[in-house]
Amino acid sequence: MMAYKKPQSLPFEQMPEAAETLMALMHAQGEVARLSEREKLFSSLLVSVNAVLWAFDWETQQMIYVSPAYERIFGRSAGLLLADYNEWRDSIYPDDLDYAERSLAEVLVKGSIEDREYRIISADGQIRWLSDKCFISHQSDDRVIVVGIAEDITEKKHLEGELQRLATTDVLTQSSNRRHFFECAHREFEQARLQGTSMAFLLLDIDDFKLINDTYGHQEGDIVLQRIAESGRAILRRGDLFGRIGGEEFAAVFPGCSPEMAQQIAERLQREIQRLSFSHNGHVYGVTVSQGLTSYKPEDDLLDALFSRADAAMYQAKRQGKNQIVPS
Repeated sequence: MMAYKKPQSLPFEQMPEAAETLMALMHAQGEVARLSEREKLFSSLLVSVNAVLWAFDWETQQMIYVSPAYERIFGRSAGLLLADYNEWRDSIYPDDLDYAERSLAEVLVKGSIEDREYRIISADGQIRWLSDKCFISHQSDDRVIVVGIAEDITEKKHLEGELQRLATTDVLTQSSNRRHFFECAHREFEQARLQGTSMAFLLLDIDDFKLINDTYGHQEGDIVLQRIAESGRAILRRGDLFGRIGGEEFAAVFPGCSPEMAQQIAERLQREIQRLSFSHNGHVYGVTVSQGLTSYKPEDDLLDALFSRADAAMYQAKRQGKNQIVPS
């Protein structure tokens, strides 16, 4: 049988030093654990944030960091991006590429750019809007690192577009409403006045519209208004303005259009409306319109002058038997 050997104990003078070492080891282990927990927390936060955090080395033109949201928003591989910055550049919507590159370069002068908005095309072909803020981060080795956060604002842009459409569009006919039409018309008038270019103004009123409402009902009257608006959009040229400015009254502006050309457009519109056919409870009927047409003159200092002439010409068309165009 082996003899029992009592374990040796540390000398009394070494015990505090050993305790300190043990406490230091325990503290270090605790710090490692805490750092690990922080890293896990940070990683989970990066995954949940619906924005791309990125860092770009300006000298080497390389992306040196991109957060997990990149693959979710762009639908592209983060590894490929870190290998080649052109992965990001090539995803930018072509019409926005020049702006995106110029605004990124401005950060070298301004230090930060907080109002960058541009579109990208994700890997699945969807067009997304980004709000991409960026800042300069100077490193200790004098490298210039640009850091940024690119947020997906597609839904916000769609909402803004819908609100803009509702604010500027006549709900029934989907034409410009009165306020928006005259805002645009005033801009076109000022351009014609300052540049000395031509411009025509047209007013159109549906003949006997009250009789249509009284005979067939307001729902049928709404259909007539919608079809008139469709005719206007079909006949007018690209860049022309068309809007509903009253109950059964529409207006149009023809920028850069001579009086002769404006007359031809008005005549085409007149013929198109005359060809429209409506049916209610087996009864088929048509509609006509009276139009007043005028053009910009050098002595005109306000759009109101054109509106007044067109309005007077339109009522003259009414007095002369309706279904006609009166130039002024």
